[in-house]
Amino acid sequence: MNIDNQKKGIIVTVFSTASAVGKTLLSINMAAQLAYMGYKTCLVDMDLQFGDVGNYLNIESPVTIFDATDKLSKQGYVEIEEYLHNYSYKNVNFSVLLAPNKLEEAYNISTEHIKKCIENLQKKFEYVVVDTTSAFSEANLAVMDISTLVTFVGIVDFIPTIKNMKIGYDTMRNIGYDKHKIRLILNRSDSKTDISLDDVEKLLQEKFYHIIPNDFMQAQKSIADGIPLVAEDKESLIRDRVRQLVTKYMSKGNEPRQRDKTITSFVKNIFK
Repeated sequence: MNIDNQKKGIIVTVFSTASAVGKTLLSINMAAQLAYMGYKTCLVDMDLQFGDVGNYLNIESPVTIFDATDKLSKQGYVEIEEYLHNYSYKNVNFSVLLAPNKLEEAYNISTEHIKKCIENLQKKFEYVVVDTTSAFSEANLAVMDISTLVTFVGIVDFIPTIKNMKIGYDTMRNIGYDKHKIRLILNRSDSKTDISLDDVEKLLQEKFYHIIPNDFMQAQKSIADGIPLVAEDKESLIRDRVRQLVTKYMSKGNEPRQRDKTITSFVKNIFK
């Protein structure tokens, strides 16, 4: 299928205001499920400093998003396919744009070039899944701007985590994102905690769009094997819930909405 001659693909950005919430594992499994369903899919690791997509999938590549943006900055264009790694397992095949191999490279990537690379991928793929770092960085905001959907992942464990989830959700709403663009996902829903789900939803003033259960052993095995849970035939609650989430995302009626541009100047000032 030639995507270049059709409408642009859908960008699904996976974001959180807390670390260690399962964001990368969810991104990988969403990409794998989309690929399993026959969609031409690319997964982008945009945790530029400490990206783990390559580690989770047991793949290595000498070329990364740094090399793609470096080529773009020097020559004004880039053949993005040259910087992609192909992941394949059974009936699951998707492309991966890896995070930089060196920490210092993360500081030499411009937001403008990241955005252009992802827009380039959007022309080539039906779905682009972007795994981000847990911060309202200039780069993250630029990518969320052009995203069709923002999968905002949270867990209910400690009060500070919930507080940050509330701040993050309110921030996205305050800077102009339509509530239908933001999809609140609760991960590890049955982990041990004294905080009720109802109380969290009352605090957020929004119900979770989808809930994914906790299964530490299965998640760890998936990472150790380098195989997405949705690619395996073995029964798994996490696998089934991720499949259900992707099915919900099949509607293409959600168009990206631009946030308040004043926030761009604010963020740029922070990063000067």
